[in-house]
Amino acid sequence: MRETLLSRIEDELLRLRHDVSRTAKDRSTPVAFGLDGALVSGFVTGTLTPQQEAELARQVAGLLPYHWSQSNTSAEAMSQVSEHLGGQRELAVWLDRFPGPPRLAARLYVFMGLLDRLSENSAVVDALREFRQRTPYPAGLRGYLVPETDDETIAGIAFRIEELLSDGEKEKAVELALAMAECLRQVAPRAKELAPDLDDLGELMDHSHKDLQEAAAEQG
Repeated sequence: MRETLLSRIEDELLRLRHDVSRTAKDRSTPVAFGLDGALVSGFVTGTLTPQQEAELARQVAGLLPYHWSQSNTSAEAMSQVSEHLGGQRELAVWLDRFPGPPRLAARLYVFMGLLDRLSENSAVVDALREFRQRTPYPAGLRGYLVPETDDETIAGIAFRIEELLSDGEKEKAVELALAMAECLRQVAPRAKELAPDLDDLGELMDHSHKDLQEAAAEQG
């Protein structure tokens, strides 16, 4: 994972995302997803084998899409892992070390973190609004974008990505993320005109697109 992407996100990657109360509030964590307490304890004390650490990473990745509905026990275990690593950004870096579901989860959540930040930038929102006047539904985004572009539109895509993950639709989540990265890459030149400090938006989206493609290809 590229440092340029990590430097642009807040530490809080796991949050109650846009509209979570509308469609996801009644969902619960599937029984199959949880953290092995012995693995968590071993991780914190530094006694896990590489194979055990990889298994813990797989469990963490599986649990991430349900962070808003975890039991107190699961939430405490997740906090122990995150705090031991130094925070949620460091959690993403750790997950990225393990090919397969952990790496893909890490890169999707970093991308969602980027979308959350960009949603707060009026120049990006205005540039996307102008772009959609010519192309109302960019490729891959029909059915995910609402007709009107406002300051919740970009963060709303982050919510939809996480929603797809929690529904077990990993491939669709990746497809949506790639489509949004491509859309924002096209929006980048206009966003830069509106706010010169956004001169690296296109590069960020290009890196995100490549990182997500690479992680998705590892899924087999």
